[in-house]
Amino acid sequence: MKTLIWSFTALLVAAWTGFVAIVHQLTGWLLGAVDAGALLGAAGTVGGLSLPSLPAWLAPWIDTASLASLQAMIVSLVQWLGAVLPSGSALMAWIGPLLWVGWAMVLIPMLGVAALLHWLVGRAVSQQASVRIANA
Repeated sequence: MKTLIWSFTALLVAAWTGFVAIVHQLTGWLLGAVDAGALLGAAGTVGGLSLPSLPAWLAPWIDTASLASLQAMIVSLVQWLGAVLPSGSALMAWIGPLLWVGWAMVLIPMLGVAALLHWLVGRAVSQQASVRIANA
């Protein structure tokens, strides 16, 4: 049973590590494609887009004025990022380590749960063995 616990934990750790590594690589690739002036051009593009008409079934729940304000908020956010962010690689210098800190913050409890299960299984087996010895 202990082998099963640690095998499953190893599988989860490998999947979690692979996921974070893929996210790290994709984020680096996407931010590497962003140069200094690209965000300001993107803000102009997003601001110039016209809002499509809402489907009839969605119109009662969404106000078109709120969509326009959301679009304006996104434009201002992208303009702010364009002014603050010198390049995508500068942002990646911060995001990369933060991703791996998040990886560790999930990994530590995962290993803690596996260690707890290992201990509980060992305790249950030792109690069963002592009951068998007492009954014999």
